[in-house]
Amino acid sequence: MTDASSSGSGLRTGTLPTSLRGPVRGNFPGVKAAALETDLLRALDRREIEVLFQPQFSCRTGAVVGAEALARWQHPTLGEIGARDLFAIAERAALVAPLSRHVVARALEDAGNWPEELTLSLNITPEEMGDTRFAADFAELISKSTIAPARLMLEITEDLLLRNLEQAAAALNALRGLGFRTALDDFGAGFCNFRYLRELPLDAIKLDKIMVDDVPGDAKAVAVLRAIMALGKALELDIYAEGVESDVQRAAIIAEGCDYWQGFLRAQPMKSEGVLALSRTARGRGHG
Repeated sequence: MTDASSSGSGLRTGTLPTSLRGPVRGNFPGVKAAALETDLLRALDRREIEVLFQPQFSCRTGAVVGAEALARWQHPTLGEIGARDLFAIAERAALVAPLSRHVVARALEDAGNWPEELTLSLNITPEEMGDTRFAADFAELISKSTIAPARLMLEITEDLLLRNLEQAAAALNALRGLGFRTALDDFGAGFCNFRYLRELPLDAIKLDKIMVDDVPGDAKAVAVLRAIMALGKALELDIYAEGVESDVQRAAIIAEGCDYWQGFLRAQPMKSEGVLALSRTARGRGHG
């Protein structure tokens, strides 16, 4: 996930009034794109791009099992800028690769003191996956951290695959061979091309919030969810549900066989120490 709203599907941009939100991602009325791009370059130099973590829970035990790293930028005049807008600005400025490396490095640094049972999910951008050196460069970056590859889940989205499925498959195979786990993110938000599930070396799929929005009240929504669950299980994939906001939704996805979930029902994106503290509480261990 690269963004969030009150849905729990990523970083919020709630500190920006609605009137300041541009119709085009990464644009803000009255603010020149060039100025934003210059500000972003300075922010990278000054380590002003922060990382928050969305806790993930086991459907079986209720315990915290890990978290997804999500970027945010506290702009000095615009306030909090969420990850979707942030990466849109970076794309215009040709800064996606350095921004992504910065976010990954910060996430690894911040989560370095987590216990070994907690995993860390990292989003991979299309620009990175299109680089033939990405797998080697990423592995080198991870080798400098205290977190073992087996504790890392690399999340890719469908738009990444549309650009070059063959290149993506090669990169994921190389990374998987080094011990990293891989997940297809935002499943259900796009075309749901099942070819990806067959041809890519995946360990998990993450169901987009839209897949659980009308569950369990809408019979068709439940039927679709049930079918996707069955497909994922047949392919021996772990299944994560994103954007869970109510106890009813949580009960429904658990009943249908979901393995893990995340959403505002239990936790909003938080700093690393918040994840660590939550994991140590009775609730974070699945009791309450």
